[in-house]
Amino acid sequence: MLNDKVILVTGGTGSFGKKFVEVVLRDYRPKKLIVFSRDELKQHEMRQIFPDGGESPMRYFIGDVRDLGRLERALRGVDVVVHAAALKQVPACEYNPFEAIKTNVLGSKNVIDACLDAGVAKLMAISTDKAVNPVNLYGATKLCAEKMFINANAYSTEGGPRISVCRYGNVLGSRGSVVPIFRKQAVTGRVTVTDPRMTRFWITLEQGVRFVLRCIEEMHGGEIFVPKIPTMSIVELARTLAPGCSVEHIGIRPGEKIHEVLMSDDESRQAMETDGMYIIKPQRPWWREENWSHATPVPEGFVFSSSNSPELSAEELLAMIEEG
Repeated sequence: MLNDKVILVTGGTGSFGKKFVEVVLRDYRPKKLIVFSRDELKQHEMRQIFPDGGESPMRYFIGDVRDLGRLERALRGVDVVVHAAALKQVPACEYNPFEAIKTNVLGSKNVIDACLDAGVAKLMAISTDKAVNPVNLYGATKLCAEKMFINANAYSTEGGPRISVCRYGNVLGSRGSVVPIFRKQAVTGRVTVTDPRMTRFWITLEQGVRFVLRCIEEMHGGEIFVPKIPTMSIVELARTLAPGCSVEHIGIRPGEKIHEVLMSDDESRQAMETDGMYIIKPQRPWWREENWSHATPVPEGFVFSSSNSPELSAEELLAMIEEG
C-alpha cells in the first residue's frame, strides 16, 4: 500500500507522528516519508532517531498548517497525507480559543485546499471522541474539522483525493496522558481523580497507527472510521497504576464529560460494522451505497459510549502500556 509512495504527516513530531514514522519505516518501503511540523527542536531530536541522510526516505519540513503557501510547497509530489497536527490540550484551547480555531479549523481547511490542488491520492485526518456531542472548544473544533474533511470529497474530481477521518479515544502514553501523571503521583502515596464515575476509551499508540494504516488501505473516501476499543474507569486506572495509594476526588474540570462517546445514536443510523471497527457513512449524493456492502448495519439507537463498551482488566491495561 505505501511501498514506493511519498507520504507526508502533519504534526509529525507529536506522539502519533513519531509512532507512525516508526511503524512505516519498519513495515513498508516508502519512497519518501515527510515530517511536516513547526518545531525545529523536536525535528532535530527526531532526526537523531530517524536520520534523513544517505538513502533514508526521511525528510523534515518546517512549516505550520496555518500557512497555506508552505503546505502547497510541501505537498508537491505527495501521494498520501495523514493530518495529525492539532492543538489538543483542553484547558489550553479553552483559554486560547482563537488559536485553537486557527490551527484545528482553519489549518484543516488549508490542508484540504492544498491536497485538492496538489492532487494527492489519499488524505486521512485524525480525530477524537471529543468531537461527538462536544462540550469543550477542542471537541468543537475537531467536529468542524471532521465535517470539512468529509464534505471536501464533493470537491475532489475524478481521480482526485479520497478523504476520510479516523476517530478514536485516549491514547495511553501520549503527551498529556494521565498515565505518567498517576505514576508520578504514586510516589507520594496519593492520586487525584476528578470524578469517580468517569470512564474513558483507551488505545495504544501502536494500535492507533495500525488502525489508521488499515483505514488508509480500505477507505473509499467520506467515511469516519471508529475502532472497537475497550474502556476503563479513571478510578480503576488509578488503582492499577498506583496500587495501595489513596484516591482523592477533586471535581470535574471545565469541558470534561463523565463518559465519552465515539459514535452517537444519530450517527449509528448510517453506520456499519465490520471486523474491529465501525464505519460511519456520509449522507451525500456522491457516496456510492455499494461501498462497504459486506459490512453489517449497526442496530438502530446504538451508542458507542465508554459507559457501555467492553471493560479492560488491570492485567490487560498493563499489557497495553507495556506494548506502547
